[in-house]
Amino acid sequence: MELLAPAGDMAKLKMAIHYGADAVYLAGKKYGLRTFAGNFDENQLKDTIEYAHSKSVKVYITVNIVPHDSDFVGLDEYFKYLEKLGADAVIVADLGILRVAKRSCNLDVHISTQANIINSETAQMYAELGAKRIILAREMSLEEIKQMRKNLDKNVEIEAFVHGAMCISHSGRCLLSNFFTGRDANRGACVQACRWGYTIREVSKNTEFPIEQDEHGTYILNSKDMCMIQYLDQLRDAGISSIKIEGRMKSEYYVANVTNAYRLALNYLKSHNNYDLPKEIADEVFKSSHREYCTGFYFGNAEQKIDSSNPVSDYEFVAVVLEDSVNGRAKLEMRNRFKENDVLELLSSTQNNGILTIKNIENECGERIDDVKNVQQIVFVDSPIAIKKYDILRRKVDAKSNSSV
Repeated sequence: MELLAPAGDMAKLKMAIHYGADAVYLAGKKYGLRTFAGNFDENQLKDTIEYAHSKSVKVYITVNIVPHDSDFVGLDEYFKYLEKLGADAVIVADLGILRVAKRSCNLDVHISTQANIINSETAQMYAELGAKRIILAREMSLEEIKQMRKNLDKNVEIEAFVHGAMCISHSGRCLLSNFFTGRDANRGACVQACRWGYTIREVSKNTEFPIEQDEHGTYILNSKDMCMIQYLDQLRDAGISSIKIEGRMKSEYYVANVTNAYRLALNYLKSHNNYDLPKEIADEVFKSSHREYCTGFYFGNAEQKIDSSNPVSDYEFVAVVLEDSVNGRAKLEMRNRFKENDVLELLSSTQNNGILTIKNIENECGERIDDVKNVQQIVFVDSPIAIKKYDILRRKVDAKSNSSV
């Protein structure tokens, strides 16, 4: 199965590639559903596709808004430009946008999860309209996916989400954001109203009725996160071609950590007849920011998270390696404060996670310091183990007091 990772900006794209993605999905400045991700202007798209292809990684461009007539202005030219750049596919949700794509270019077209595909007839209809891949609605079970695979044209691929945030609305088609704030979730401006705390109030008497789960309210719309790392064999056997990680608006550390975990799991799946995933691989997904995990709809109805909207993490991102280590020294860029003699864990795509004790810190002026506390400060430290550019240093934090990473 292809491992498909999110790339909200160039830093996240490089992390996804470094940690084992076969393909990445991203958006230009228009037409995508994550307006508040960094995204890429047209010149950046050119550089991004060239960089990914130099690493033998595919690039899929999201054009998956639910459009109004005004959104079609310039769309033909945009598809032609993406084809010229060498994009590997475009992801669309709307029949009108699909029609424009098919008349404007010869790019492969993937049908977005926003199209709400949950049955074989709809999937086959999109196939007949020229779709290369169907990205399933999250509301499908494994048994339903198996049946769809049997019924669907064998040349059409199936992609499914395996990790990340879930939406209370059917495949993300939310109206709450627009209703509450005027920001249209279906055109890229979602405020994630499902993560808010809610109370019941009688407006005429200005009276609140207590249904609180904590001091901020109750979280009746807040879903758990999906995690399917323990079930990749069943996804493969169901006929899924590509497994997708959610998270274009999450941190570069999240992208690195989760992509690495699923790459290790896929490698294990490929080399073992019995998919009994080792604990050290399965536990990796707990080391970046997440809500309580569930298996979505794959084995029945999804559960909701009902205690809090706040994500947690067992680890925090401390520093990223800027260059391959040379002569026992490593160049780091700080993400969270660290000091002389701190013991940090290495997240690496090329070796088992090791331990690095911080010794002999120097700033860029060659001055010895013992406390790295300036935001994104660049320093040099001893590195008795060889570490690579884009490797990450992290540390375990107190679960009771950690913040979002």
